[in-house]
Amino acid sequence: MQLTISHTHAEGTLIHGTTKGDGANEVLKRHRWRWGRSITAWYIPHSRDTKAQQYRINATAQDLESIGFTVDLDIDNTPRSPQDIEADKTARAKDRANALAAKAERKKVAYEKAHATHQNAVDRLPYGGEPIKVGHHSERRHRNDLQRANDTMGKAVEASRAFEEAQRKAETASSTTAARYAPATVGNRIERLEAEARKIQRHLDGYTAQQGSPYAHAVPAATGTARSHWQAEAAQVADELEYWRNIRAQQINTGQVNDYQPEHFTVGDYVQVGPSKIWWQVKRVNKKTLTLKSGPSEIRKSYRTITGHAAQ
Repeated sequence: MQLTISHTHAEGTLIHGTTKGDGANEVLKRHRWRWGRSITAWYIPHSRDTKAQQYRINATAQDLESIGFTVDLDIDNTPRSPQDIEADKTARAKDRANALAAKAERKKVAYEKAHATHQNAVDRLPYGGEPIKVGHHSERRHRNDLQRANDTMGKAVEASRAFEEAQRKAETASSTTAARYAPATVGNRIERLEAEARKIQRHLDGYTAQQGSPYAHAVPAATGTARSHWQAEAAQVADELEYWRNIRAQQINTGQVNDYQPEHFTVGDYVQVGPSKIWWQVKRVNKKTLTLKSGPSEIRKSYRTITGHAAQ
């Protein structure tokens, strides 16, 4: 009855020591844990490379102890380097793509077999759609052949749909890593991380909340444990920013994306944003963004997200 809940950034949150029929599964399901067939363990979804969900872990441990288990906690919140995280994600994406491709191939074989069975059943029917001869000695056989053709058609259609779905998932999985490193995606990720870095720095320096309103008030710089927390967050975000800025620099050097700056644009030019093929007209050139319009719609986009440019 001894269990251990562990957490690392590499493995996420797992529980060790459970056995089939010991009653722990009901508690784990209640706290939204899932069973991982590939790792043969219960785990908290999306817990890799994040801090431990301590509230959820504590609640799970408390409920398990209430039904007789002893639960130890082994929590390590040390983050991994961006290089290790990306290498792990790429490897897991490749494994998933290979597994889904193999599944699609099995579904294809099953579909071809079902289709061949249906065709054989159709070939047994009288040529030209001859009607059933009621009362004739062939009536029973004819009806059985029609039923067999109908049944095998249903199975062939079902197998075809299963194959198409498996093939779709396999194709999606095979493009996961490429999509993650698409220039527009990388640009958006850098923007998100820069915004996160600014938010963290405000907590470290202090800031004025609700500026411009009657409720504006000063929030002092974080101290003590809170300051240690924000400093750790700042270091992690800085590492991620360095990694993705290097990826962006490589993409610029290889010509995958242009290093657009304000001087490249004038009002009236047309641009494309991200993977979209829609052309937006430049309404205003700002220091860090372009104000774009298309009919009644108007948006602001950073230069990193611009993927096409046509001068006026």
